[in-house]
Amino acid sequence: MLAAHRLAQLPPDAGAEVAFAGRSNAGKSSALNALTGRRGLARTSRTPGRTQQMVVFELPDAAGAGARLVDLPGYGYASVPVALREHWRREIDAYLRRRRSLRGVVLLIDIRHPLKDFDRTMLAFCAAAGLPCHVLLTKADKLSRSQAAQALAALRRQFAADGFTAHPQVFSAHTGEGVAEARQAVLALLGDDASPPAP
Repeated sequence: MLAAHRLAQLPPDAGAEVAFAGRSNAGKSSALNALTGRRGLARTSRTPGRTQQMVVFELPDAAGAGARLVDLPGYGYASVPVALREHWRREIDAYLRRRRSLRGVVLLIDIRHPLKDFDRTMLAFCAAAGLPCHVLLTKADKLSRSQAAQALAALRRQFAADGFTAHPQVFSAHTGEGVAEARQAVLALLGDDASPPAP
């Protein structure tokens, strides 16, 4: 594991990596732990906005070039100082535009809430750049199955209307719902550079 405060501190730009992005407290750390099958790999916190650096997790690889998951700082939490928010806006923008090893983005959205401005910005960027984006509608265990299905259907309609190319799915790190589907999506993005992240 490596923590980077700026783009220049990331590992060499080789191999393949998938970035995890989402609003503060959307459940990124819990999702990473569930997807890798390693509890405690990514630190979870009840305090939104805890992740204030790019955290890189190396995965076992088959090709020798390396495969990585990159946990981007959570966005949208008001208590983070303005200067720090601006720093991470610039760094994340540079990362998404310049990182050649970036194969795709996993965007985490709390299933109980509508799309926020940054969600739309990320989705629009990925669509325009041709960068694959897989959306996890997290905390699905907080809704009934019918409510979760309705939320998923509504988001798919919204994506189609807005021209977003991302693929959304229901996900719960707590119950394990959608974990296998999400794991396969991440592996597909990484291609031949990684072996399955679960034990």
